[in-house]
Amino acid sequence: MSERATAMSRSGKSAEAVVVAVTGRRAERERVLEDMAMSRVMRQMPVRAGRAGAADGEAVREPASDETRGPRREHRGTGSALLQAALTRENLQRAWKRVRANKGAAGVDGLDIDQTAALLKTEWLAIRERLLQGRYRPAPVRRALIPKPDGGERELGIPTVTDRLIQQALLQVLQPLIDPSFSEHSYGFRPGRRAHDAVLAAQGYVQSGRRVVVDVDLEKFFDRVNHDILMDRLRRRVDDPAVLRLVRGYLDSGIMVDGVAQQRYQGTPQGGPLSPLLANVLLDEVDRELERRGHCFVRYADDCNVYVRSRRAGERVMALLRRLYGKLKLAVNEAKSAVAGVAGRKFLGYSFWFGNGGVQRKVAAKALLAFKQRVRELTRRSGGRSMAQVVERLRVYLLGWKAYFGLAQTPRVWRELDEWLRHRLRSIQLKQWKRGSTIHRELRRLGATAAIARRVAANSRCWWRNSGMLLNAVLNLAYFDALGLPRLS
Repeated sequence: MSERATAMSRSGKSAEAVVVAVTGRRAERERVLEDMAMSRVMRQMPVRAGRAGAADGEAVREPASDETRGPRREHRGTGSALLQAALTRENLQRAWKRVRANKGAAGVDGLDIDQTAALLKTEWLAIRERLLQGRYRPAPVRRALIPKPDGGERELGIPTVTDRLIQQALLQVLQPLIDPSFSEHSYGFRPGRRAHDAVLAAQGYVQSGRRVVVDVDLEKFFDRVNHDILMDRLRRRVDDPAVLRLVRGYLDSGIMVDGVAQQRYQGTPQGGPLSPLLANVLLDEVDRELERRGHCFVRYADDCNVYVRSRRAGERVMALLRRLYGKLKLAVNEAKSAVAGVAGRKFLGYSFWFGNGGVQRKVAAKALLAFKQRVRELTRRSGGRSMAQVVERLRVYLLGWKAYFGLAQTPRVWRELDEWLRHRLRSIQLKQWKRGSTIHRELRRLGATAAIARRVAANSRCWWRNSGMLLNAVLNLAYFDALGLPRLS
């Protein structure tokens, strides 16, 4: 053996090769190689200045770095390029602007936007350090119950402002990577897409002759998302353990109910910036299967409509969707889901009707009822506000509602809503004037004839009846335009 080793050494072989030839056994070979590597490192290690007796292990750490200098040596050990990209100064500044623009209530810590901004000036470096080291633990979300128009309640989970900032920063890095892989039939919470695009796509399918819709609504979708299944689908798209660990931390953070944090093993409560993206990650699997089978469909978040040519085909699609959602441990809301004619269903607040020009869009009946109910709340006659204040409060809601339902092809409905709205405001004005003498004086001041002012003032307690007849000539369109009341028509 010694002769063979000498020959190999003379032929320029390394010392490691000599060891391999001598031992011949893997375990011993690795041990010997490790000892040799360690001896080389020890010989090359320079003498370190500093306090004598300081340990070389993890107990002694380098000072924490700020965002401008970049992460230190232990941060690079996480290997998370995505997380470090999310925590850059530029990305965080964009995220903070978005969080501030969205406003929102305080979380379980009770800190609003401004209070959190003051706190982060001193605490952010420590929070960033924990994020990069994988030691950050999100706070539980605060539960808020929002009443639904149909009488039920929707549960929202409100994270702290700090957690909303982190989630938004993470979303801005993950969305450009994940979103291009989603189905073209998905429209909800995606950049460059909105509800109007989904409604127009649905109208195109109906116009092509698919007059039967498979209208599927998932039962409490955001409350029933299975964490393990969701993380498995996310892991297929994002190969970054640090990011996956942080997302899992948000899923497992729990919810605060009556001052007690409750652990949750399913659900991704609405209210956090990451929830819509995670919902699309989970439901994209169903989209892909529908695409593979050649179906025409539109999905917006958990609302999915599949358009077919016959009820028999619709029943087959409904059975398929029950199986697909069942694999994800999601349940179809049988009370709200159906296979029916297009004209009898609504989608994103719109419904379709068939006129001379083909398939037309209109505001769904339920959305119209909700609109009138909200207007009644904003224009209560016992509010103690001037007409200018009532109109100003109403203006914000009307502009937003008109922007969303502006696709409706029903000019007659718009005119009727305008007339009803002005009728209501006139009755409010009469009640504010209250007495017949005051009504007569104010109407004359606005240019009414003596006869009209007398007749209206004579029925000073009939606010609704008076506001729909003679008063129209005085409190007319020009009067409400001067107050700044938007027109829907």
